[in-house]
Amino acid sequence: MIKPGVTGIALDKRAEEFIRDHGAEPVFKGFNGFPYSLCISPNDQVVHGFPSEKPFQEGDIISVDCGVLWNGFIGDSAYTFAVGEISQEVQTLLDVTQECLRRAVEKATVGNRVGDISYAVQEYASEFNYGIVKELVGHGVGKELHEKPEIPNYGRRGTGPKLEEGMVIAIEPMINMGTARVKFWEDGWTVSTRDGKPSAHFEHTIAVRKGKADVLSTFDGIEERIKQN
Repeated sequence: MIKPGVTGIALDKRAEEFIRDHGAEPVFKGFNGFPYSLCISPNDQVVHGFPSEKPFQEGDIISVDCGVLWNGFIGDSAYTFAVGEISQEVQTLLDVTQECLRRAVEKATVGNRVGDISYAVQEYASEFNYGIVKELVGHGVGKELHEKPEIPNYGRRGTGPKLEEGMVIAIEPMINMGTARVKFWEDGWTVSTRDGKPSAHFEHTIAVRKGKADVLSTFDGIEERIKQN
């Protein structure tokens, strides 16, 4: 559905229908008063944006973050989509942010610590002089949307809580093209970059295992559809 002329409100309505049709609940809706099923954050919005009636335009990027409660457990994932053709500079931002997530997931194994995940994001994003958002973090997830531990996107290797078999966490790099500084909107939710430059956001829910994390969310269907288009 994501193409020029489509609105965030239309996406949100379709997502809620799809979630409920499958016997699940959109866990964001009503969470601390959040009024929608999806967080939709275009361009310089980092996270927690409200779906709106403003149509997407060619060259936009749109972060879509979704949480679902099903059979008593929560899944949480996000992907930043390109609307039509985007600049190579912005495409690089998306590619680097997704690679930060991949590298972070590689560190989510038994015996490592949260700081090893955090450092993996920081190390790679810093190579491109991107801003790493510090005010917002990943988190544990399970029967509640936000559980311990917090998973920052910056930190020192070998520090923080030890990762244990079966821990389930949401890892979500939030990387800005420019400054790391962000501003919080008066709506109480939306967060955007201070300098108005684009921000990218990708998120997986994963289970900590020995040797290799078990990635519980997937981008495969998204990326197959993007290739078809």
